[in-house]
Amino acid sequence: MFVIIGIVVVIAAVMAGYLMEKGNLKVLIQPAELVIIGGAALGTVLIANPLHILKAILGGIAAVFGGSKFTKEKYLETMKMMFELLSRARKEGLMALETDSDAPDKSPVFSKYPKFLKDHHALHFVCDTIRMAAGGGVEPFDVDQMMDLDMETHHQGAALPIAALSTMADSLPGLGIVAAVLGVVITMGALGGPPEEIGHKVAAALVGTFLGILLCYGFIGPIASNMGKSADDEHAYYNVLRVVIIAFMKGTPPTVAVEFGRRAIPGHVRPSFQDTEKYIKNTGGGDGAAAPAAAAA
Repeated sequence: MFVIIGIVVVIAAVMAGYLMEKGNLKVLIQPAELVIIGGAALGTVLIANPLHILKAILGGIAAVFGGSKFTKEKYLETMKMMFELLSRARKEGLMALETDSDAPDKSPVFSKYPKFLKDHHALHFVCDTIRMAAGGGVEPFDVDQMMDLDMETHHQGAALPIAALSTMADSLPGLGIVAAVLGVVITMGALGGPPEEIGHKVAAALVGTFLGILLCYGFIGPIASNMGKSADDEHAYYNVLRVVIIAFMKGTPPTVAVEFGRRAIPGHVRPSFQDTEKYIKNTGGGDGAAAPAAAAA
């Protein structure tokens, strides 16, 4: 929502200032300049990036307009799910979670959280770790290192489409100059003609530079920056999962492990201890009701 508002503000501010100086909006409508700049920018992206990064760019742009999915409510639901999962492991042993990790869609815990099931990387991140821990013989430190490696690899992959889009943004001013130079070439060919025609061609050439700079700093650059923040939010989410699992593997009770995870949640979406306890107690049923209350006592 705020992305759309920001785009509207950028366009409105530029157009308002232009009109205040008695500018003619029709002069800014130069489809040929836009084709040169936009087409060349798209071509550079196609040249520089393989197909999987191109798909990731499209998906990242769509996600920017959809807003961040890592909200306070998502973290509360995740804390509840991890509490139920770890409570089951505490009662029945980690070996009991092998069925959950091998068939998450049939798990008595995971099956209650369809949104988490659809997040394939987060699901595999948790299930693969549980499978490794349930097998025994692996120290918490080694599991922690393994999860950190997984997070780092995923974060590097998420940064690739951001870097590609940023490179495209950086190329737009230069491509605007290319469009302007072509406009000057056309203008030079029209020398000797009516002054109005020459003036129109010069204006069209300058619009190319204007569009290149505006697209770079007003639209594509900020969208790439927003995608970077979304990747950081996702990284923070995986870190919370990691903290909860490692804390439990070190021998802390599920309630304490969940509290470790809550403390790792970014401050702007971190639920309070009371909110987390109330959410687990009111929606968790049997195991979820008793343990938090005992911890509070």
